[in-house]
Amino acid sequence: MREPISLLLFLLLIHGALHPSSVTAGDFTGDYSKLSGIIIPGFASTQLRAWSILDCPYSPLDFNPLDLVWLDTTKLLSAVNCWLKCMLLDPYNQTDHPECKSRPDSGLSAITELDPGYITGPLSSVWKEWIKWCIEFGIEPNAILAVPYDWRLSASKLEERDLYFHQLKITFETALKLRGGPSIVFAHSLGNHVFRYFLEWLKLEIPPKKYIQWLDEHIHAYFAVGAPLLGASETVKGTLFGFTFGLPVSEGTARLMLNSFGSSLWMMPFSQHCRADNLYRKHFSHWSRSSHQTYQCDEQEFRQNYSGWPTNIINIEIPSIPGMDAYPSVSEVAQTNLSNMECGLPTQLSFSAREISDGTLFKAIEGYDPDSKRLLYQLQKLYHGDPVLNPLTPWDRPPLKNIFCIYGINIKTEVGYYFAPSGKPYPDNWIMTDVIYEIEGSLVSRSGNLVEGNPGAASGDETVPYHSLSWCKNWLGPKVNITRAPQSEHDGSDIQVEFNVEHHPDEDIVPNMTRSPRVKYITYYEDSKSIPGRRTAVWELDKANHRNIVRSPVLMRELWLQMWHDIHPDAKSKFVTKAKRGPLRHEDCYWDYGKARCAWPEYCEYRERLRILGFSLRYCVLNFWLSAFLVGGIHEPLWLHYFSSTGVMDNKLNF
Repeated sequence: MREPISLLLFLLLIHGALHPSSVTAGDFTGDYSKLSGIIIPGFASTQLRAWSILDCPYSPLDFNPLDLVWLDTTKLLSAVNCWLKCMLLDPYNQTDHPECKSRPDSGLSAITELDPGYITGPLSSVWKEWIKWCIEFGIEPNAILAVPYDWRLSASKLEERDLYFHQLKITFETALKLRGGPSIVFAHSLGNHVFRYFLEWLKLEIPPKKYIQWLDEHIHAYFAVGAPLLGASETVKGTLFGFTFGLPVSEGTARLMLNSFGSSLWMMPFSQHCRADNLYRKHFSHWSRSSHQTYQCDEQEFRQNYSGWPTNIINIEIPSIPGMDAYPSVSEVAQTNLSNMECGLPTQLSFSAREISDGTLFKAIEGYDPDSKRLLYQLQKLYHGDPVLNPLTPWDRPPLKNIFCIYGINIKTEVGYYFAPSGKPYPDNWIMTDVIYEIEGSLVSRSGNLVEGNPGAASGDETVPYHSLSWCKNWLGPKVNITRAPQSEHDGSDIQVEFNVEHHPDEDIVPNMTRSPRVKYITYYEDSKSIPGRRTAVWELDKANHRNIVRSPVLMRELWLQMWHDIHPDAKSKFVTKAKRGPLRHEDCYWDYGKARCAWPEYCEYRERLRILGFSLRYCVLNFWLSAFLVGGIHEPLWLHYFSSTGVMDNKLNF
């Protein structure tokens, strides 16, 4: 899953022109210009570079130290076998190929564009546009810190080989010493799992009495974007069929590569009703591994269908004839006698999220698929047997002061699959015969037929199902304020609000609100009552794609305004009001030909008019004083005037 990430929320926080705040939101009363941003990228979102010399026969392109491996499409196309050697890992011990090894790049350049170039650069852009925004608004270079990692490895191997979590801890401590204030963590997709593991790993590194103190001193807020909190169905598809990432490789080649990575199971779907033993408690006791039980499921797991998911994740046919393989050799394929199938029909097996995460699926097809044995080994060694955390268990709210969970909804998303033997050799030994999608509260097959199941109130973000994304709603308090507003700039006429909505554990919160079919909305779920010193919010963005959500100017605007609200001396509520939204950048202003003036005249002004070949070109830009404010050159009275004019501090909608 590619994940571009943004830190626009730091733009005002880190800017030296800001003043200290006395706002209680988040309980940070220091100078907000001292905050830092920590970026944790997601799966396949960090460049990998060669650390070997590899001659590629039949190709003019070889691999030399520091050459790009992930991603260099030119070498991928011209020398795919060489490229694979630099990408593959040993599935059992996670070591490099004997002829080539790769390591993650470092710094912001490692996450801006995966394959820089005139054509390939924009296609592989991850963080580039957001860093441009930070530069545009004058953010200091040392205020944003990227922490790339080798996304092919499991969490335990990241620490074992690269001491990644030790380095991440040092990064937080260095940022505090360098800037003088805590950091804001911004993670996307797999990066959220990495951060969760770090928080658990930290418990074993810091005395228990100082753990919360360390978190409060070093982390001001955590923005979880597109977090697959209960896993993603696409992960299972990748292990059985392959996932190409849009690259010019076959599904079989992609499957071969993906299943060599220890991280391929990190986002497996799992049940919200099953938990692992508390390894943290056992770390301080004399625990015998032989007495370990992987999962303990509550009664709901066996009362509900599909482990709480919309449907069974995998439905797979296996041959009913003993000894018949699903992955025959090439010679066996040529000699296949289809009449043998008349002796018995294939057996179809279905597997829920729990049966996937506990290894039941791979045990059932072990005799028909050579990868199952390797995947079972990885599952037991790197996940169920992890001494810090079994990641295939539901999240509790992290003990952090401020948490914002943000994701896209109402896009067609895959939630289930049907597989059957293809009759071809491994790795192409399975064929995907059907796909189950969730579409805005319904389940449909690839052919468009309705499917029975447990669809949610919405659908996911095209990659992660809604059931997994929305798990963070359980982190909200017992009473929730809900606001639905258009994503585009608006004057507040289409705002819907519900106050103090009852929230019950393990139940979704579905607002009783209307939707216009032509409008994209953003729905905010915010604590009405929070634990002292803690606040939680969930933002759902209509039609926001998983891989592109944080490229959205809408998300950037909302992060920006929330941070403005936090530092405003007159803020009276925990969250920014949604009463009105105007343009923030010159690009947001445009000429309204119907009214023959700039749209949003209270924010934008007519600047220039050119005539070229008889056509008039009109330019609208932000008002001068607002533009000056955005680059830090405005005085406080106009700053306060901006909040007043935009309705950001409008008491009518202050919760």
